[in-house]
Amino acid sequence: MNLAQHLEMSASIFPDRPAVSSPAGEITYKELEAKANRIATALIAMGVAPGDHICLWAPNSADWIAFYFGVLKTGGVAVTLSWALSARELGMLLGHSRPKIVFTDAAKLEAVQSARESAGVEKIICEDGDLNLSGLMAAGSEKFRAIERDRLDTAAILYTGGTTGMPKGVMLTHQGIAFSSWSVAYCERSTEQDRALCFLPFNHVFGQIHIMNATILAGGCLELLPTFDLDRCLQLLEAGRISKFYAVPTIYVRLLGVADLEKRKGALRYSFSAAASMPMNVVKQWKERTGITIAESLGMTEMMPLSYNHYYQHRVGSVGQILHQVEVQIRDMDGNRVADGERGEICARGPNVMKGYLNNPEATARAFWDGGWLRTEDIGLFDEDRYLFIVDRLKDLIITGGENVYPREVEEMLYTRPEVEECALIGLPDPNWGERVTAVVKVRNGQFLEPEKMSAFLKASLAPFKVPKEYIVVDELPKSATGKILKRELRTQLRKDNE
Repeated sequence: MNLAQHLEMSASIFPDRPAVSSPAGEITYKELEAKANRIATALIAMGVAPGDHICLWAPNSADWIAFYFGVLKTGGVAVTLSWALSARELGMLLGHSRPKIVFTDAAKLEAVQSARESAGVEKIICEDGDLNLSGLMAAGSEKFRAIERDRLDTAAILYTGGTTGMPKGVMLTHQGIAFSSWSVAYCERSTEQDRALCFLPFNHVFGQIHIMNATILAGGCLELLPTFDLDRCLQLLEAGRISKFYAVPTIYVRLLGVADLEKRKGALRYSFSAAASMPMNVVKQWKERTGITIAESLGMTEMMPLSYNHYYQHRVGSVGQILHQVEVQIRDMDGNRVADGERGEICARGPNVMKGYLNNPEATARAFWDGGWLRTEDIGLFDEDRYLFIVDRLKDLIITGGENVYPREVEEMLYTRPEVEECALIGLPDPNWGERVTAVVKVRNGQFLEPEKMSAFLKASLAPFKVPKEYIVVDELPKSATGKILKRELRTQLRKDNE
């Protein structure tokens, strides 16, 4: 088994159909497969062996997709990193994943070079690197079959943050990604006629598996944009080039502000939202304006997806019913199953569950109950028809504009500043971002907090979306008897103050 066989199948059945369309042009399945084969055979000639880690740190493109499948064809493991990482964050993740080769863009060559020796990187592939992509492909062959791997071998590593501050490398198997891709394609009734718009990064589970892998499996076309561009999205929709639209809630809100949206939806037949809970009134407005429901599911990097809102019987506010071959139980905090209709932590197991966290057995053990039940850290319940509803989150994760922000990483940077005595990073409701990253700070005596200065300091070491959009100075932070800062109480109070 090899996940790359999905590309081989689509290239065999639909060789002349478009696989990827982007500002750089259009590429067919036959051409995409040939590129992936050239990359795979060239990498093997360079000494890449099954199980080797190969890093992709580059923006979305047809070349990114070809390189991803090229790595998989060798039996290697694709380590996919966010393009928004700072040099410090990159060095940390390269040091953790230890890739043999890094595929990147010339704009980030200096950052890779600075971490190269300590991370054990042998080759950097980009313009002005050890070898550019064109040169790599010129050394390869257009004909190659993916190397067989065990279904439980790791195919890709995606990084997700955690409350410990150190991102965790989620090891996803060939079986897991294949199951997820098939599930998405089935639930969305995907066909080779579909054109799926993608402006979400491929390092993220939503972009990589839900959109990219599932579309390639179905033989559809990926319409790529480097970032969300409202005008360009509307142009593509109006031109009838988009049948499937994927976004986060804030983008749907922006689109609902378009006066003639009804006339500009073109051939759109399907809409999906992820990364944060979708407000029910937005779903209702979208249905009224376009005639299309916004589907949601429950998924996470560690297991994606595990539920899906029904294609024909959509239930607003729900993340749908449980997928075939996936089991879900609602448990209390001691791991005991609760009665139907009661709230508890959503726990799941199935063929798409992660293999574990890279080099982190302790975190892996904490992520599961006995029997392989993955703890989602989401609180939910089933209704009488077994539709699953999420009612709260256990973790302090902040989701802003579809990006995950893990508080402790930012808090640790804040604590290095002389102005900060104590701090807590929380998310407050925001009409544009979903959640607004907010730093609540107790300032040291004799010091003064300057928001612009603080943001400039943080931007030097953190991706822009992690930097607080607001700083609130308080006299004291609420604490438990043991001295733990009570973020839930803090969020509640500040939300009341903002009402």
